[in-house]
Amino acid sequence: MEDRWLSVDEIGKYLGVSSDTVYRWIDKHNMPAHRMGRLWKFKRKQVDAWIEAGGASIAGSASGQQEDSTGN
Repeated sequence: MEDRWLSVDEIGKYLGVSSDTVYRWIDKHNMPAHRMGRLWKFKRKQVDAWIEAGGASIAGSASGQQEDSTGN
């Protein structure tokens, strides 16, 4: 049961982000997700590989650039 499909809420808890962030990453940053009817499902290994490849840091880069431009 370790390699089961995870829901948006479960993957959000696993990553420590809100479900809104998960939906935004799917839409804007190609987070690996699979649509099953109306639901999005995730494989933990695929999401881990996406993060390790920089997928999550791409999503956070816009706020980082904004902080740099203000001198923070």
